[in-house]
This record gives sequence, C-alpha cells and structure tokens, in this order.
Amino acid sequence: MSEMEPIDAQLRFEPNPNPRSDAERAEILASPGFGNFFTDHMFLAEWTPESGWQDPRIVPYGPFTVDPATSVLHYGQEIFEGLKAYAHADGSVWLFRPEANAARLQRSARRLALPEVPVNLFLDSVKALVKVDGAWVPTGEEASLYLRPFMFASESFLGVRASQHVTYSVIASPAGPYFSGGVAPVDIWLSTEYSRAGRGGTGAAKCGGNYAASLLPQQEAAQNGCAQVAFLDSVEHRWIEELGGMNLFFVKSDGSIVTPELSGSILEGITRDSILTIARSLGHQVTERRISIDEWRDEAASGEIVEIFACGTAAVVTPIGRLKWSDGSVKTGDGQPGAVTMKIRQALVDIQYGRAEDSYGWTTKVF
Repeated sequence: MSEMEPIDAQLRFEPNPNPRSDAERAEILASPGFGNFFTDHMFLAEWTPESGWQDPRIVPYGPFTVDPATSVLHYGQEIFEGLKAYAHADGSVWLFRPEANAARLQRSARRLALPEVPVNLFLDSVKALVKVDGAWVPTGEEASLYLRPFMFASESFLGVRASQHVTYSVIASPAGPYFSGGVAPVDIWLSTEYSRAGRGGTGAAKCGGNYAASLLPQQEAAQNGCAQVAFLDSVEHRWIEELGGMNLFFVKSDGSIVTPELSGSILEGITRDSILTIARSLGHQVTERRISIDEWRDEAASGEIVEIFACGTAAVVTPIGRLKWSDGSVKTGDGQPGAVTMKIRQALVDIQYGRAEDSYGWTTKVF
C-alpha cells in the first residue's frame, strides 16, 4: 500500500460465522462497563520492510497465534491508541479527533522503532471496523464504542533489534458511562518512590511499558483508598507530571487554569489538548508550565487552588477531591465537582455527542 492509497479497494472482509445474536448484543449494551466485551470483528494488517503495509482485512474477533519467540513478548516493542465512536441523536455515528490519534500513533512508532501507520490507513481502518460493527455502538447516556488501534513486533526472533515484521490491529469495545452514579471526585495517591517515566525515555509515547511501570504504585494507591496515582519527575522528584493514564489541570481562585507543560516524559493527551482550546474559548487564562508538588499542596490548603481535575479518553474529565501521601493529605475546595471543571466537561461531551456545534472541526462522520 502506498502512503496515500485508500484501503477500500484492497480491504478484505471475512464475516464472523458466529456473531452475537441481537438479544446477546442488547444485553451487553445495556450494561457494558469498560473493556469487558468486544465486537464481532477486528481489523488487521501487516508490515515488512520489503512490502510495507499489506493485506488490510476485517476478520472475526479472536485470539492471535504467536510463536514463543515473538519479539514483543521479549522486548515489549508495541504501541497503542484509544479513541471513541459516538452515536448522535439522529442515528449517525461520529469519531472525535481521529487525525490526532493517527498523528500520536506515528510519534509513538518513531520512539519505539516501529513503522509508522499512514494517516489514511489509520482513519480507514477505524472507520471500516465501526461500519461493520455499527450495531455495537451504544446509544445510552454518555455511552460510546471504545476503539483500540495497536501495533506490535510480530517477528519470531530473539536478537535485540527492531522487528522486521509488525502487526497492526484495531479492536472495539462498547463502553458505558465512566461514572455510573454521576461524576464524582476521586482521591489521588502521591507516589514518592516510583516514577512513571524518565528523561529521554518513552513517557511521551503511548506504549504498554509506561502503564506497566504504573501498576505497582497503582496497587499502593488502592491500598490507601485512592483511585489513581500522581507521578513526579524522575530527576528532582519535585515537578508534577501526570497520573497513571491521565493529564492534570489546576483551577486557581482567579479563574485561571494551569497544567503541567509537556516535558518529553508526559503523554500529549488529545483530551488535554481539546480542554486547552475549550477553556480558552470560555475565557479562562490557561498556562502550560512546570508545577511543583509544594504548589499543589500549599495552594490547595490555602484555597488558591480551588479545583483540580484529570482528563483522558475513558473518563473524559474526572474531578479530584483529595491528594494523599504517606503522612498527610490535602483536600481541594469543598470536595465536590467544581463549577469550572463541570462546565469544561459539559462543553466537551456536548461536542462529542453532537449536542453542540463543532466549531473546531474535531468530529468525523462514519455513517
């Protein structure tokens, strides 16, 4: 496939001979949770240096068969993305900023020495899967079809070098509202012993190793009654970076908003970038800069920081009620979702679900 060639003419479709029945699918869509169920099909394509990307196809959802020497199992050379398809009130289905996901997957590929998926292949693969499994797009309040494009080193070889065979896939999973009982603040655990990523590492790439590094401190957070972990930089252990999988925003008493600047070890969130734009359009002064943990603790205690929220594809916007550490804690505001947080969140989800005009050109119609 060439860089600009559409996949439609080459796309091969193998229908699932045993798809879920209408009744089974309806039962799942009534309460899908997150990441628990998957649609009937998945997209696949392979890459080699000689042939480039080849054999794009939609096939029945099912296991991969891999050799024990498959490179990804030994060296972790893999990356992924996450985006959603949203059902609008008129029955149409739309993607939110898929071009941004395509660009980030390319950045991640460069860092992990993987081949870049052309933007047209990324967009066409996602759209094709949504069209085939369109019946799986939920229509409930704040429900969506979560899409997981991913790529991994699939060559059977134990030498330490970039894989010469790579597999790209897209799977889809219906997702219900992240907060089943309404948006509620969560407690955050401050990790002082562990770092999510280091300078010059893979922190700005969306790869599994970053998430694996967060799992032990995430367990520590759960043991202390917290929902997520806040990580500091790995050099000075002073500057706030991000949560295990979400970017952070701080709302000051004068209405201004501050978020940690991208440092090379922070993932450039697409929801983060969208919030920067929306917050400025709502009249907030928004600054990207370094924020110390002392600033968080001291200004939350004094009332200078009045709201804190995290953002990501899954939860969109999550209010933060309290920061906890080994010998103390500090609450933000009155512990309830803040007005600024909720206004920004509503503006974003209204665009995603077609309830508000998309003046930014962020949404893409699938059907």
